[in-house]
Amino acid sequence: MDITPQQTIISTANAGYMSGFGNGFETEALPGALPVGRNSPQRCAYGLYAEQLSGSPFTAPRASNARSWLYRIRPTVAHIGRFAPRDAGLWRSAPCAEETGLPIQPLRWDPLPIPASGETFLTGMRTITTCGDAASQTGMAASIALVTRSMVDETFWNSDAEMLVIPQQGRLRFRTEFGVVDVAPGEVAVMPRGVKFRVELFNEEPARAYVCENYGGAFTLPERGPIGANCLANQRDFLSPVAAYEDVERPQLVVVKWGGQLWQAEIAHSPLDVVAWHGNYAPYKYDLSRFSPVGPLLFDHADPSIFTVMTAPSETPGTANIDFVLFPERWMVAENTFRPPWYHMNLMSEFMGLILGQYDAKPQGFVPGGFSLHNCMLPHGPDAEAFEKASTVELAPHKLANTMAFMLETRLPQRVTAYAAGVAQRQPDYEACWAGLVKKFDPTRR
Repeated sequence: MDITPQQTIISTANAGYMSGFGNGFETEALPGALPVGRNSPQRCAYGLYAEQLSGSPFTAPRASNARSWLYRIRPTVAHIGRFAPRDAGLWRSAPCAEETGLPIQPLRWDPLPIPASGETFLTGMRTITTCGDAASQTGMAASIALVTRSMVDETFWNSDAEMLVIPQQGRLRFRTEFGVVDVAPGEVAVMPRGVKFRVELFNEEPARAYVCENYGGAFTLPERGPIGANCLANQRDFLSPVAAYEDVERPQLVVVKWGGQLWQAEIAHSPLDVVAWHGNYAPYKYDLSRFSPVGPLLFDHADPSIFTVMTAPSETPGTANIDFVLFPERWMVAENTFRPPWYHMNLMSEFMGLILGQYDAKPQGFVPGGFSLHNCMLPHGPDAEAFEKASTVELAPHKLANTMAFMLETRLPQRVTAYAAGVAQRQPDYEACWAGLVKKFDPTRR
């Protein structure tokens, strides 16, 4: 095939996928582009270059060893130039020691409004909390991306973190070097550390998304233990893209997040030029409606860990660097049981968002697009309205419908950024939702 300058060739106009979490995939956009029986032949087909992208140390155990071989028009060393610092705007990385003056009580925010000015996925990033240290590969950051225009002739990769993107409003298209990944509210996308991508809008309709940067070990599926081989998130429902490439010869901007800073360089061609790839290190998406929840069938309320979709483990067994937890539609059937989440204090710090509907423990004040922070060893639980209703309602089987909330739970205290502390959408009187929890104690009545 003859490829001429200024010509753009993309093998598929729309996204295509292969299923399976952590599978070893192989895909090619041109026949014979993928070498057979070897990774690095002396000469690759079509004049391509072979390049390995490693998401783990070379000597990591087989179960956690992550790498893919990419067969591209130019290797990545030809997709960089002289990097210069770039203003990160309101994007922050841990450690972030901004003084906020906020007290230590639980915090909650209304949705951040989508701005009228043109903001891309990069310029529209608003970091809310950080914890840990990106350089030591521990902790996370939680941000809101407010996107009103597509990235054009601009590509990004994050050297600091794996990125979990949770759309709440509007659809996003990730054009990655591995292929195309489309996500809408009710789905999530994961961009592994070091993967190049560009984010576009559909019909230029604005979008809002929660974004989690995972500085630690990559997300994986939790062990099911006594649950067995099925339910929760099943491997077959995770989708990675088929190969799709660009051959574009015109000025481009490459932006890299490295060491908590943004850097940019001008190049003369698109870096999304992978014609074929194989391996187990690739972007993926997941439809949250495929999550199969389990729960108590007779009495009591199980721990929220039963709703874990993915976990990023730490070096301490059973203690996550991040758990991504989903509270979807589900039936409530437990007898003689207070059904909403109980009052508690715990070791983990919880950043929570609402994708749609109403959250059962907070019927007022927590709306789609909003978010809250309940840090480690600080009390939280149902507000007064939720407590009264759950304590007196007739306990018939009841379906929590048209709801989808999530939680990013980490073992580390989450520090609020100065932006999030001062933004008008922070609810200054959030703690008042518990003011109606009056004394009911009567020692003369059981």
